[in-house]
Amino acid sequence: MAGPLVSTGWLAEHLADPDLVILDGSWHMPADGRDAKVEYAAGHIPGAVFFDIDAVSDPATDLPHMLPAPAAFAAADSALGIGNGDMVVVYDGAGTFSAPRVWWSFKAMGHDRVAVLDGGLPRWKAEGRALESGAAHPAPAAFTATPRPAILRDFAAVMAIVADKTAQIADARSPGRFTAAEPEPRPGVRGGHMPGAVNVHYRSLLNDDGSFKSTGQLRDVIARAGIDAARPVVTSCGTGVTAAIVMLALEEIGAKDVALYDGSWTEWGSRPEAPVVTG
Repeated sequence: MAGPLVSTGWLAEHLADPDLVILDGSWHMPADGRDAKVEYAAGHIPGAVFFDIDAVSDPATDLPHMLPAPAAFAAADSALGIGNGDMVVVYDGAGTFSAPRVWWSFKAMGHDRVAVLDGGLPRWKAEGRALESGAAHPAPAAFTATPRPAILRDFAAVMAIVADKTAQIADARSPGRFTAAEPEPRPGVRGGHMPGAVNVHYRSLLNDDGSFKSTGQLRDVIARAGIDAARPVVTSCGTGVTAAIVMLALEEIGAKDVALYDGSWTEWGSRPEAPVVTG
């Protein structure tokens, strides 16, 4: 594995590897009316285990699916049969939506042997590859988390970045939400964006089938949005899910200094002291 993405062909060839763990990291917006667990049970890549983004999160905050404490993350992974020596491949049922969030979570906990399945379950199914149904029952393993704070930013850190401009901010939300032309989907959250942020809509990084665009295309999209991949970047979105798509794309083109704002716009837009720009 040379980068953050693996192909369906690669995964099909390695399904029997003893150190491979496949995770279905599907998560959908409430308005989509989709149940990721039901869809997983109906049909998933052989051997895949369901990774519940909402369950493996910090229960001490009302912000959605925030990264949990290292011990809680490690306990969840151990129960899913994931060891520190395992290669983890994550996919989702949308093509590319929530799987990069799981990828980032593992990296934030010090596990680098993790990749996203390019094109996810839709591509796997379109190619006529095998599926299985029902629940998985993995044997427990031993996972130890080693937090990597360099790829995570909190509210205070982003407030400082907005003030001193020590990093670029790439906002993955839609252009309408970025400008406040569209309302935020969560009540009590203001519309708009952080001062100095630029809009890198996550969909602009993907092909129609949900796979990532080529490295050259990603480089062009990111540069046209106004992001210099050679300088520090913090990615943000609504709840820290699609921000990971932008982060993965930046890693794919060779960016070295990228972090994700976990609270993202749900936190920022809810805090009265946080400055907001509209238009």
